[in-house]
Amino acid sequence: MQYATLMERVRHLAPEERNVLDSPYQIPNELYAALRSVLHDVGGQPDAPTPYLEKGEEDWEMNTYLTCECLGWRGAWNSEMRRRAENDLGATMYFGLPYYARWITVAAKTLVDKGLITTDELGQKIDEIRARLEARD
Repeated sequence: MQYATLMERVRHLAPEERNVLDSPYQIPNELYAALRSVLHDVGGQPDAPTPYLEKGEEDWEMNTYLTCECLGWRGAWNSEMRRRAENDLGATMYFGLPYYARWITVAAKTLVDKGLITTDELGQKIDEIRARLEARD
């Protein structure tokens, strides 16, 4: 089989070339708005009112804050990396987790992704802390 014949047979299998748009002049307004939209930016979007609740700070929230600050001081990450990782959680986790639960979730993921801890070490530490808290109660 000749090369030209082979190329004709497989040419349709290749993905189409990207259509590069000259932003923002050739991008429709709806697409431009969707591309600029980020998960945490919900200002102006329709939603049900959220009641303001006075609540005290819980121990785990302060511990999470301090842990994450120490990770920053030690160079494991910075606040921009944390915010970006929170946005990358996806809508279900982002809106389903409390504020500091998002922090500790992305802290654990970052430490594992960077190879600073393993998932086994993380699981063992979680079990250790859970046992310590259950013994305290």
